[in-house]
Amino acid sequence: MEKLTGLHDKHLDKHATYTMLVAIPSILIYVLALRDKRNNYYNGVMNYKQGFITGLIITVIVAILSPLTQYITSTFITPNYFNNVINYSVDNGHMTRDAAEKMFNLESYILQGFVGALIMGIITSAIVAVFMRTRGK
Repeated sequence: MEKLTGLHDKHLDKHATYTMLVAIPSILIYVLALRDKRNNYYNGVMNYKQGFITGLIITVIVAILSPLTQYITSTFITPNYFNNVINYSVDNGHMTRDAAEKMFNLESYILQGFVGALIMGIITSAIVAVFMRTRGK
């Protein structure tokens, strides 16, 4: 979607803002998954710890898959993305070419994606588990 809407080239200046919108469906997935787990596995009763662990399992799966998705995106879907973002950052005075090349490359994005998935997943799990917990029947 990002590539189709031009966020990887002509609308690169809006990329960071619109990429944050991925949080909405991501949080929704956690909510739906924890609700399903509560209703279908725990028979409608789930404590905070059970919800949090369920969220952590989702987080680990997402984090493990994130390097593969980044590789596919960077290699096959938008192979020019890193060059585009490096040139944009340098041309607009956001950073030097050396700094941009160190930040915008496949290895860096794989690491950022993996760590980001873990951090955001843990935070999301902790928050969503609060709302999905129930008191015993």
